Amino acid sequence: MKNNVLIITGAAGAVGQVVASELGSMGYKLMLVDLEQPPWDSEGDAVSIGNVDLSDPDHALEVLNQTMQYFGAVNGLINLAGAFAYEPQIESSLETWDRLYAANVQTAVNMCQAVLPTFVEQQQGIILNLGAMVAKQGEMGLGAYTATKSAVVRLTETISQEHKADGIRVNAILPSLVDTPVNRASMPNADFSEWVSTESLAGVIAFLLSDQARDIHGACIPVNGRV
Repeated sequence: MKNNVLIITGAAGAVGQVVASELGSMGYKLMLVDLEQPPWDSEGDAVSIGNVDLSDPDHALEVLNQTMQYFGAVNGLINLAGAFAYEPQIESSLETWDRLYAANVQTAVNMCQAVLPTFVEQQQGIILNLGAMVAKQGEMGLGAYTATKSAVVRLTETISQEHKADGIRVNAILPSLVDTPVNRASMPNADFSEWVSTESLAGVIAFLLSDQARDIHGACIPVNGRV
């Protein structure tokens, strides 16, 4: 495959691990980064780096530098890093808002700003951001989460408008409830079959990376299962 070096943030999470495994099996070369060391026991060429705080722009630039040093190129960025909190607004703290802003917005902004000069220079690159269905409309207890994921949507649309003429595709996926161990534990009586599977999300991401999606720019694509 050509143009196949990808950076995946949040690669230690339930979604990140499945996405990495799927893309690795397809022949992509992967730089996997997260606060925790992302596991890697799948086929394919991958580098795994932990203790990376992407809310720090210096860490984001170091990820880019290490990707270039190891693979000699970077062609795509998949921003999966993020955090979630349920907190009714009457008791919501600024600490929660700051934490979710750092995890959901700053990480994406810093990584996009790190890779964009390279993408512009080579007139090619793909950025995929992880939003959420609740970015479309606020929901009870999700004020900080909804606001930060809404910011990710606007960031996606803005960078797309600024750089689609440079050969850069920028899109986002907006999942609803994702079938992860953490979500199952928090809602044990739910019908998990209605949720979005991590494998389904990986498939959507693989499509958006492919040449079949070459004309999709600035899209924020709902992936909402049957919820």
